[in-house]
Amino acid sequence: MRINKFLASCGIASRRACDKIIEEKRVTVNGRIAAMGDDVSEADDIKVDGKAVSLKKHEYYILNKPKGYLSTVSDDRGRKTVMDILGTNVGRIYPVGRLDYDSEGLLILTTDGELAQHLTHPSNEVPKTYLVKIEGTITEQDLNPIRSGIEVDGVMTKKCKAHIVETSKEYTKIHITLKEGKNREIRKMFQELGKEVVLLKRIKIGDLTLRGLSRGEFRKLTPQEVEYLKSI
Repeated sequence: MRINKFLASCGIASRRACDKIIEEKRVTVNGRIAAMGDDVSEADDIKVDGKAVSLKKHEYYILNKPKGYLSTVSDDRGRKTVMDILGTNVGRIYPVGRLDYDSEGLLILTTDGELAQHLTHPSNEVPKTYLVKIEGTITEQDLNPIRSGIEVDGVMTKKCKAHIVETSKEYTKIHITLKEGKNREIRKMFQELGKEVVLLKRIKIGDLTLRGLSRGEFRKLTPQEVEYLKSI
């Protein structure tokens, strides 16, 4: 197994982040500094920053993240993170991707860096569906610029799916499915249309939903769900 994949499988970080750790010469294999592209096995003595690492059984959780929590392990400003919800019994686990502080909904957390890389790398185009609530009204035709790609921060967004699911005089609710996930992308797309997002909730990753989970609740993923996430 390639050294970066091995480290990701140990739960050290995503494969891309493991590449950086290797480049920084923080990894040794049988006493020598590891090189990018090294092949290793469980029989090798592999250390990161002098500490031995080994393959382990991974943990996988799904969380219905509430607003007001950061999708990170810790915060130097003392703000609440999703780890405050999961507690200390889950071990060394990491959120997969981000939901910003004011957003809520489906968040995967795992020790499996390989799966995290698969779900977040843009080239894999894993679909993620969001419920968006905006102030005021909007028409299906008004959504066409978002569907076809709209300029945000000087860059065109990728094509996506969007349709209205509920409307009134005060607000409109839209389902939007993206295959990329740039920082605050949905909020910025609607800003380009002159609309303010008042609720943003991720409701699906592929076909995986939050069914049965209220805000702030979490559970372990089933083996079947894990295999599904690896396959999409």
